[in-house]
Amino acid sequence: MRKIIIAIDGLSSCGKSTMAKDLAKEIGYIYVDTGAMYRAITLFALRNGLFNPDGSIKSHELEQKISHISISFQLNETTGRPETHLNGENVEQQIRSMEVSNHVSPIATLPFVREALVIQQQKMGEEKGIVMDGRDIGTVVFPNAELKLFITASAEVRAQRRFNELKAKGEEVDFEDILRNVQERDYIDSNRAVGPLKKAEDAIEIDNSHISIAEQKALLLDLFKKRTAP
Repeated sequence: MRKIIIAIDGLSSCGKSTMAKDLAKEIGYIYVDTGAMYRAITLFALRNGLFNPDGSIKSHELEQKISHISISFQLNETTGRPETHLNGENVEQQIRSMEVSNHVSPIATLPFVREALVIQQQKMGEEKGIVMDGRDIGTVVFPNAELKLFITASAEVRAQRRFNELKAKGEEVDFEDILRNVQERDYIDSNRAVGPLKKAEDAIEIDNSHISIAEQKALLLDLFKKRTAP
């Protein structure tokens, strides 16, 4: 069976990462969470005081440090899933915080950040056999991917999923704050100048607001088999 590139784009908090991880594990492909890469850079910026009091970014200072930021994915043998490492430190939990969520979209609009990460992402896909999710995978990173998916869900459904996830981790969160964050990220992601979120013309759109994980998994496997059939 020939190997392909699977590009999964879509709105924030719509389950792209979980979907991509599960699909990659099922078919034996490598999974790359590009959103985690932007979150890792955001965490680095927060830790190193690269945000001004008004929330703006000290972009010149970050650009000077970008070459010293190493992001990698290492498999957790217990869960069977890859986890994000920033300069050798496992930061999988830290990058999922609301603080990082509230700062990641402005980081992702910086051309030098996107350029650096797109180069890394394209290199990861040279051998194919990869599932990658993000905002511009099917349009910028892998415009020639054999299978492109665009995942959507209503803002309210996505906010509720995020709320449940954070509450399960013991975080004190407010649903309205999360809903506002989801809506703001949608706007920023769709309107940035570099690599804006948009559906590729040949992408298959899936609204997973009201379908089960099992139904979604069956649909993805069917699409994969069709694309890799002789």
